[in-house]
This record gives sequence, structure tokens and C-alpha cells, in this order.
Amino acid sequence: MVAAAAVAAAVALPRLIYPVLALEILVWGLFAVAIDLLLGFGGLLSFGHAAYWGVAGYVAGMVARDLGAPFPLAVLAGLLGAAVLAVPLGYLSLRRTGIYFTMVTLAFAQMLYYVANELRPITGGENGLQGVSRTFPGLSLGPSLSFYYAALPLVLFGYFAAYRIVHSPFGHVLVSIRDNEARAQALGYDTARYKHIAFILSAGLAGLAGSVYTLGEHFASLEMLHWTTSGQVVLMTVLGGLGTLWGGVVGAGVFLMLRDFLSTSDLFRDAPGVVTGAIFILIVLALRHGLWPTFAVLVRRGLGRFA
Repeated sequence: MVAAAAVAAAVALPRLIYPVLALEILVWGLFAVAIDLLLGFGGLLSFGHAAYWGVAGYVAGMVARDLGAPFPLAVLAGLLGAAVLAVPLGYLSLRRTGIYFTMVTLAFAQMLYYVANELRPITGGENGLQGVSRTFPGLSLGPSLSFYYAALPLVLFGYFAAYRIVHSPFGHVLVSIRDNEARAQALGYDTARYKHIAFILSAGLAGLAGSVYTLGEHFASLEMLHWTTSGQVVLMTVLGGLGTLWGGVVGAGVFLMLRDFLSTSDLFRDAPGVVTGAIFILIVLALRHGLWPTFAVLVRRGLGRFA
């Protein structure tokens, strides 16, 4: 029932707001879900997941533009590129814990940012990867609304994959490692291997989101690899509620719709960052567990009154 309602909401979303913003909410929401998988369920704060979002975007863009591949194949190539990249980077990052792990992930992401900037003949450098095409035999994907519905099954697959990961035995072990790694080791679990697999899965989901985002925008920018991108998605995840999985989607929706409103408002156009920061501070202070848990509590109370 809940899944059907979520799919219906995703189908109706571009009818309520313009399709470009609707697609951004879905893909950034998936990116936030990928972060929550690692942080909320695994207790690992990666501040460098822009590396997998951005690399996947560049790979998908090159495959679509230079090879003329249909957009699902381009998205798959981006996902695989992000997952393969996460194997060595995740292994090296997970050799440290806590804030040191966070700093190592940040360092790797910034290294990739500067590499992409220097490889101008391939990536376009500061100008980005332009002219990314999106094609599929028998479909016209020029209009934003058409591409939204064509890409929707891929994004929903990412959400479904995240749900299955969290609710599988693997997900339960991951939570136990987050809560008490020493006890999980005592029970015979190879905690390092579980964390590494979680890192790769999270990177793959981020790569899926980044690939669809690039194809939707016809463009892969250097900013996709910047540390501020990692900061934004972590903020979305925290706003929505850690360890809730779907909170990231709510956080992404609030963040992007607020940014869109402030950018077009004559009253707040000169200081959007100040207004955004003040609102986020109020949300964090007033709703300490995030938007999704607070919303769930209000719904349960409302249903209880009518029971």
C-alpha cells in the first residue's frame, strides 16, 4: 500500500511542479538515500560521495554522447563505473575510522575533482562535459517530461534496491556493526567486509543517481565532484532523518524546493544563503530527529484520533 502510494506520488510529481525540478528531487533523494545507507545504517560518514555521483555522471555522459548508447546503457555504465571506483577507494578509506575515515573520503573526492579539471580534452575541464544526448529506440526524449517518465523506472529501481538492502539479513548485520562492532565481531561477522560491501553499494546507488542527473541536464559539470556537493547531500540526509532511509527524499525535496523558491523570489534573491541557513537551523533545533520521523509521528497521532 505504501509502495503504491509512493509510486503514484512519483508519477504525479511533474504535474505538480515543473519536470526538471521533479527529476532533481528524485535523483538527489536517491543520492541522499545512498548516504543514509552508509551513515544512518552503517555509522560511516562519507564526505566524499560526490566522487561517485560525479564520476558516474561523466561516464554516463561520455557513453551517451560519444558512443551513442541508449540512455539505460549509459546509466548502467555510470553505475558500474562508480561501483568499480568504490572498490579500491572504499578499501583504503575504511582502514581508518571516525573523523579520519571522513577526511580520507573527502581527500579522495578532491583528488578526483582536480584530475577531472586537468583532463580538459576528455572532461571539458571547467566548462564541463557538454552536449550529452539521451536516446532510446522508438522514443522521443527531447522534452523534460518525456525523459522524466522514461528515467522513472531506473530511479524507482534504485529506491527498491536500497529498501531490499536495508531489510535484508545484510542490512541487519550492518546495523549491528553500527551499534556495537566489537559484539558483531565476537559473533563471527567479518565487519570489515560488511562495511566495504556497504560502501560499494552506497557508491553504486549514488552513481545511478548521478548518471540520471547528467542525462537529464544534458551536461556533466565539474561541480558534481566538488566537496560542496557531498556537503549538500549530507545536509539533505540529516534534515530528512538519519536511519530512516526515506527521510533523505523528504530532505532533498525541502532543500531543492526552498532553493528554487528563493532563487526566483525578488524579496530574498540577494541573500538566499542566509534565509536557507536560518530555516535549516530552525528545522534541526525544532525537529531533532529529522523531518521524516516527525511527519510519521504526526500521521500516527492523526490516525489514532480517528480510530
